[in-house]
Amino acid sequence: MMNAAQRAMERLLRRDTRYKLEAYVFVRDALAYAHRTMAVDPSAGPEEEDARHLSGQQLCEACRLYALDQFGYLARIVLASWGLKSTSDFGEVVYNLIEIKHMRKSDTDRREDFDNVYAFEEAFEPKFELLSPEEA
Repeated sequence: MMNAAQRAMERLLRRDTRYKLEAYVFVRDALAYAHRTMAVDPSAGPEEEDARHLSGQQLCEACRLYALDQFGYLARIVLASWGLKSTSDFGEVVYNLIEIKHMRKSDTDRREDFDNVYAFEEAFEPKFELLSPEEA
């Protein structure tokens, strides 16, 4: 038997078919990753909401780092298979989750905060450095 949260997610997936369930799970996991690895205080209570809050840009960066950590140089391909092809897609997923009360936003958050944060074509590409013979 499904609980209310599962039913809300099932309705969302039927209503907005752009993203697979894995996209929503990924964004939530990336948020948890940010709380573990970035300068966000995971122990802050509700009265310290600002200490835990990430901006749209920060969450996009957390998504990038988490994707590289989980999938390496296949990150862009994996994300695309779930419908995530730009940072704007992260925003769409977040705001869909906010709509069904699976995430929260602050009064200053805007959907547009996720637009054009970085280009997927470059964000997940390998970075190679050429070393001089002395450095090698």
